[in-house]
Amino acid sequence: MKSSFTKITSKNDKISDMIRVNQAGEFGAQKIYEGQLAVLHNDKTIREMLEQEKIHLETFNKILIKRGIRPTALSPIWSVGGYLLGAATALVGRKAAMACTVAVEEVIEKHYKEQQDMLEKDNKEKELIKIIEKFRNEEIEHRNTALDHDAEDTQGYELMTKSIKKITKLAIFLSKKI
Repeated sequence: MKSSFTKITSKNDKISDMIRVNQAGEFGAQKIYEGQLAVLHNDKTIREMLEQEKIHLETFNKILIKRGIRPTALSPIWSVGGYLLGAATALVGRKAAMACTVAVEEVIEKHYKEQQDMLEKDNKEKELIKIIEKFRNEEIEHRNTALDHDAEDTQGYELMTKSIKKITKLAIFLSKKI
């Protein structure tokens, strides 16, 4: 017998959570790159990645509005936190900024892949699947670009990327419901 306190989560709730967290993630990614550019100024590679993240954020903003999904209440925290993470890693150096990109994008790529797999099982939400697949591929490109720009050569790479991955996973977890 189910308790009256047991929450039953519908597929629509899961999709709403998915869209909410994706919008929050793209918002955070944009803030990370803005923080990096505040230190590294007109770094062409970072600017190009930022421009793609702006498109990702705009897309998820439109989906939120169209579906009447509220954004995460944590956006002010992600704004400051993302910007500070970007600026802090850039202050260490360009390679550290690239290591930050590797860490974040590896988590996001896996996150998007899990979402894509879940949606494909239901064989619904075809447009959302296409968007997630496209953005996932672009996040993989960002990771590969960062690796090509010597991310792994930054001092303390393993510790830095493990820490940033944990922060990113926590942000995903919190943004789903809050």
